[in-house]
Amino acid sequence: MLQVDQRQLGNTGIRVPALGVGIWSWGEKGFWGYGKSYTREDVTQAYQACLAAGLNFFDTAEVYGNGESERILGECLRQDGQPILIASKFAPLPTRLSAKALLTALDKTLERLGVSTIDLYQIHWPYTFLSIDALMDALAEAVRAKKVRAVGVSNYNAQQMRQAHARLARYGIPLASNQVHYSLLHRKPEANGVLDVCRELQVTLIAYSPLEQGLLTGKFRPGVEQLRPAFPRSLQKAYRSNELEKMEPLFQVLERAAQAHDKTVGQVALNWLLNKDSLIIPIPGAKTQKQAQQNAEALGWRLSSEEQAEIAKAAEKWVK
Repeated sequence: MLQVDQRQLGNTGIRVPALGVGIWSWGEKGFWGYGKSYTREDVTQAYQACLAAGLNFFDTAEVYGNGESERILGECLRQDGQPILIASKFAPLPTRLSAKALLTALDKTLERLGVSTIDLYQIHWPYTFLSIDALMDALAEAVRAKKVRAVGVSNYNAQQMRQAHARLARYGIPLASNQVHYSLLHRKPEANGVLDVCRELQVTLIAYSPLEQGLLTGKFRPGVEQLRPAFPRSLQKAYRSNELEKMEPLFQVLERAAQAHDKTVGQVALNWLLNKDSLIIPIPGAKTQKQAQQNAEALGWRLSSEEQAEIAKAAEKWVK
C-alpha cells in the first residue's frame, strides 16, 4: 500500500487518506445494477486497486444493498489482510423509536464487517423521531464500549451540527465529521453554513457524490456515452432536456486543465474539491479497478489558484 496525503479526522487524532472510497454501489442491485453491469470480481479488483494506491478509508452504511456493502467489505478485508479504516452509518428509521436501537444496529454492522471495532460511526440523516441528544448519548456509549473509535453525522445542517457537537462534548468526545453532498456543481455547504461551522468546530467535511455520480467525469457528455436505465434521474433529465449540451463550456474548461496536468476531467473535479480546504475528504465511488485507479490520480498534484478560480467561475451557472 502506497503512502498518500493524509488528513486528520476532526479532532480525533485519527489520520485518513485525503481521498476516501464510497462503496454505496457494492452489492446495491436496485440503484446501481450490481451483478449486471459490474460483478463481485470487479468490486474485489477495485478494493485491491484502492489499497495499492494507498486509499484505505472506506465509507459504507447498513442500508447500502441491505447490508451487502458491509458484508462485501468485510470479505475483502479478510481475504486481503491489510489494515483499513472503516466508516459506516446508522439509519434512524421510523421503526427505531429508541436510541438503544443504535447499539443493536452497530453490533449487526460489526458482525457483517467481521470486526470488533469500527473507526467512524455516523448517523445517516437527521430526520427521525429520535432526538439528536439521545443519538449522541448512544454514540458516546458505543465509544465507551470500545466498539467505535470516532463518531460523526451525515446530512446535518449547521445548527444540528452544533447541537451534536455540544452534546458529545459533555462526554469529552469530539464530533469527528459531517458527511454531506458537496462537489463542484453542488456547493450548498458553502452557502448554508455547514462548511463554516466545520471550520469553526474543526469537524471534517466528508464529501459524498463529489463527481455527481459520474457527471463530472465527462463520460456523459453528448456523443460520449449514453446513459443506462440505472443511472440517476437527474442525469436522465439532463439528457432529455439537453442540459449537458449547455454545460459544454464548463467541460471545456475542465478539459483544458486536465490536458495541462495530464489528468482526466474527473481527476480535475476531485482536485478542485481537495484544494478547497484541508478539512474536506471527498469519497468518490469505485465499482471497478479502473475507477479506483482513476480516483487515486486526483492526488499528488495541485491545480493553480488561477485554474481553481477559472473552474469555479465556469461552473457558477450550474451550481446548486
